[in-house]
Amino acid sequence: MPPRTIADAEGRAALQAVTDGVTDRASVATAVRWTLQRLAEDVPGNSVEVRVPPYAAVQAVPGPRHTRGTPPNVVETDATTWLALATGQLRWDDPTTGPRVSASGSRADLAPFLPVRLL
Repeated sequence: MPPRTIADAEGRAALQAVTDGVTDRASVATAVRWTLQRLAEDVPGNSVEVRVPPYAAVQAVPGPRHTRGTPPNVVETDATTWLALATGQLRWDDPTTGPRVSASGSRADLAPFLPVRLL
């Protein structure tokens, strides 16, 4: 079963709520999933897996498709860091980002795709 598509209005509302300080699991989950969905829509591909446990993971970025085992290009971070990156509150190349993001593989640099286009 494919994941549910989050409507832009619902995603924007959740992201605004989290930005305003709401911390309930449902709002954070919707904000994370929607921003990951937007990334995957704007930068379609299967060469990088972007993970924000425990909420969601997407494949994005054009390039070689990965089909089995651990993907060679993985970006993983927590929800707070991901939302800061997705909204431009934190830059990919900011020195404080490094310890908060695990990025492995030659295609795992998301700088060209951040912040996410949130319409």
